[in-house]
Amino acid sequence: MTLRKTPILSKSRFLTGLQCHLRLWHQFYNPGLASEISPGQQAIFDTGHEVGELATQLYPGGLLVEEDYRHHKEAIQTTQAAINDSGVPAIYEAAFLSGGVRIRVDILERLDDGRWNLIEVKSSTSVKEVHLPDVAIQYYVLHGSGLEIARSGILHLNNQYVYDGRKLDLERLFSFADLTEQVMSIQAEVSLRLEDLKGMLVWADAPVILPSRHCNRPYECEFWEHCTREMPESWVLNLSGIGQNKLDDLAALHIQDIRDIPESFHLNPLQERIKTCVTNQEEYISPALEAELQNVAYPIHFLDFETVGLGIPRYPFTRPYQTIPFQWSNHILFADGTIVHREYLCDEDKDPREEFSLSLLDVLGREGSIVTYTSYEEGIINGLAEELPEYSEKLHALLIRIKDLHKMIKRNYYHPGFNGSFSLKSVLPAILPEMSYENLAIQEGQLAGLEYLKMVDPSTSPEQRDKIKKDLLTYCGQDTLAMLKIREELLKRLNERI
Repeated sequence: MTLRKTPILSKSRFLTGLQCHLRLWHQFYNPGLASEISPGQQAIFDTGHEVGELATQLYPGGLLVEEDYRHHKEAIQTTQAAINDSGVPAIYEAAFLSGGVRIRVDILERLDDGRWNLIEVKSSTSVKEVHLPDVAIQYYVLHGSGLEIARSGILHLNNQYVYDGRKLDLERLFSFADLTEQVMSIQAEVSLRLEDLKGMLVWADAPVILPSRHCNRPYECEFWEHCTREMPESWVLNLSGIGQNKLDDLAALHIQDIRDIPESFHLNPLQERIKTCVTNQEEYISPALEAELQNVAYPIHFLDFETVGLGIPRYPFTRPYQTIPFQWSNHILFADGTIVHREYLCDEDKDPREEFSLSLLDVLGREGSIVTYTSYEEGIINGLAEELPEYSEKLHALLIRIKDLHKMIKRNYYHPGFNGSFSLKSVLPAILPEMSYENLAIQEGQLAGLEYLKMVDPSTSPEQRDKIKKDLLTYCGQDTLAMLKIREELLKRLNERI
């Protein structure tokens, strides 16, 4: 069999290989199969760059290695010159190549004794499992390059830091987690994993790996669409709540289709319900559904929020990634069948929480059930009650009126078109195909938050601002109208069964 030349790995590709050999193989040999980067993923990258640049201010006077990844050889030369210059206290984006792996180190801090601190900057608010091999492979390359490392760890955001609205306190915004001991303890494992990945990459044929839970842990794979293109519509991964062990058991039985699962294979009640519905291509309606849907007081408020979480806090008295609600929609159903729609959207770059809360309290009043989809809105209201104590009592009074339509449906209803998901984006088109989200400019909450930030950005043109505002109002309004119509349709189907 023909063998390939052993390629040079990077830090990111080493981590990719730990997640999935096939993903790494495609990155080298079939990059054109990758899906486009989503706006949400790009926003994560952008936040990472912003946080990384801010972190360098904690190590002033350093030198930035400006050559990009296409000029790694030149970047190494710049890095080496900075290492040799004792007047450079820190190096940002230092470049190295050793052991067939090339890396860029976020921050290398020079110590007086000739040693260095390895600092990997992360935009997360804690150390995650994947961060250990991330730092460990950098240590491996630095050690192989002849540098003596004193400390190595993660510099991450501190979500307990509260911004005072004047100047960011970087010493409190960031927190350093020393991983030196753990990093050194897995160096032998890093070496073995590297050899394993290099050995896999020299073969002409791609490794055979079936898509499963690992495809989005710890990162979403850009080859998901390609690798799942031939999976059946009733794929076993669509069994709600199924764990990896059971997926492995089904894979060992060569079962990919829910309809092929034998009766002897243990599933929980919800999974059994899904299997039956998919096999018979029929919906499931529990006798208890009608009572739950009717257990409401008029006027019924169908409520949805849109929120944003900024890694670097922008408004006074907020923390990194604190959830900031900026929009609500409320479709109100009265006892006589009348429907009224009310909405709020903050269209200025300001802290919207007080205005949001006051407008919400006004529209919800003191009467009627509040129908939400999941407990997300309940959590936001709880947070607002803590952050705005002057409105705490009134906000807390809203909570006892909340009814969760998501829970009602998950307990009492299933449609084969859900494909294992009880999200509103899956439930709505299955029950009411004419109300699909496909034609909306904004189709999910993460994009709504990104578009909101673009709307309030001073550099955005008035025309673009107006379009985004319209798109946001349409999207959030669709969510609340969807809840109203889903309830209406389910009650209709229940009546037809009598």
